[in-house]
Amino acid sequence: MSLAIFDLDNTLLDGDSDYAWGQYLVDKHIVDGESYRRENERYYAAYKAGTLDIYAFLEFSLHPLATHPRAQLEKWRADFIRTRILPMIPEASRRLVARHRDAGDTLLIITATNRFVTEPIALELGVPHLLATDPEMRNGEYTGGVSGIPCFREGKVERLQQWLEQHGHTLVGACFYSDSHNDLPLLNLVDRPVAVNPDEELARVAADNQWPVLQLH
Repeated sequence: MSLAIFDLDNTLLDGDSDYAWGQYLVDKHIVDGESYRRENERYYAAYKAGTLDIYAFLEFSLHPLATHPRAQLEKWRADFIRTRILPMIPEASRRLVARHRDAGDTLLIITATNRFVTEPIALELGVPHLLATDPEMRNGEYTGGVSGIPCFREGKVERLQQWLEQHGHTLVGACFYSDSHNDLPLLNLVDRPVAVNPDEELARVAADNQWPVLQLH
């Protein structure tokens, strides 16, 4: 039984859930509209360029979690999943996950986007294991901080190695699907890297290494 690992944003999703959550907060007037939109776009551009300061971004993106009660946040999240995320899930992604499930593979999503946003998406996709950046909680509410290692770039490798030890899995025969050059540390580690709708840099690396390239959306 092999491990099938999936990046989430712009891989299984036709879009970025972290960016979309920020846009949702702006559209619903939950945050200060124009300034938040500018910062959201600036950080997203930095991510795509490979220059993102993950801790600065998390300070920005997790702050709204600390300024509203958890019960209210979860109501907004349910509406966000229904109205923004479900339309971003291509049938091709559902078929890919189902194919690995039917083959008996262990399914794992690994994403830099925080667990508050991504946990219901993993549930919707039927993926039982999720490694995501964990927002810090205290007394049942979010603090706006991050708990542990952010699940980003080399941090994905660290978090995955911890998970493998805890669950008794190995990377023998494992595949990893991703769209982003930010995931090269993990793509270079697995036996079966697959580029999905790859960005320019990942497309070049995939061609140089004769990795499969998949179009899901």
